[in-house]
Amino acid sequence: MGNRAVITTKDRKLGVYVHWNGGRDTIQPLLKYCELKGYRPPSSDSYGWARLCQVLGNFFGGSNSVGISTYTTDRQMDPGDNGIYVIDGWEIVERLTTDYSSDFSTSRMVAYPESQEQSEYDFAEMLKAFDECMPETERLGAYLDAEVVPVCELRLGDEVWMREVNGSVKTYPVVGFGTGMVNGSDRKGVAYVERYDHEGDYSWNPNNYPHGDTCRIVPRR
Repeated sequence: MGNRAVITTKDRKLGVYVHWNGGRDTIQPLLKYCELKGYRPPSSDSYGWARLCQVLGNFFGGSNSVGISTYTTDRQMDPGDNGIYVIDGWEIVERLTTDYSSDFSTSRMVAYPESQEQSEYDFAEMLKAFDECMPETERLGAYLDAEVVPVCELRLGDEVWMREVNGSVKTYPVVGFGTGMVNGSDRKGVAYVERYDHEGDYSWNPNNYPHGDTCRIVPRR
């Protein structure tokens, strides 16, 4: 009995087994939570497996709900219930389950039916459930309620979430917009935050500029 699933990557070297909460309504928020934490994914770094299991272990507690093993074959690794999740980065790229013949004499791997995906748990609530089970100093807290906006639409006074060297996140206010090149990149018109200054100037440091096309901010009032 259980609500089982196995998570693996496209190279199928390792598999993480969960005995409970193996539905997509738990696994997808789990992966998103790991992404929001800034963890390196298992598909590119073995530490990703450790961080994934850390979040799961904190969530389940006890000693019997999570396992990890060398991956053999899809058929052998399929635990039943929710089948197999294949991930790339922190995204689900393939879903598999075992399809048996009518007399159970033969079997083959097929795509997991979308109509059978579980949808009992709310995505945002699951993110918070994972967060609440983390050590207090490692929780994301209000970061989970952040608003995602294009960097090009940032305004003066917006409180932008920035990732710190230790992996935590902290808010800094937008205090200006770049006027030219910064460390080899054109930052003209790009918002920068009040983070690292040099005699009151925050425009000089590239780490004061949000990276990427979007960023997370404290919701505007």
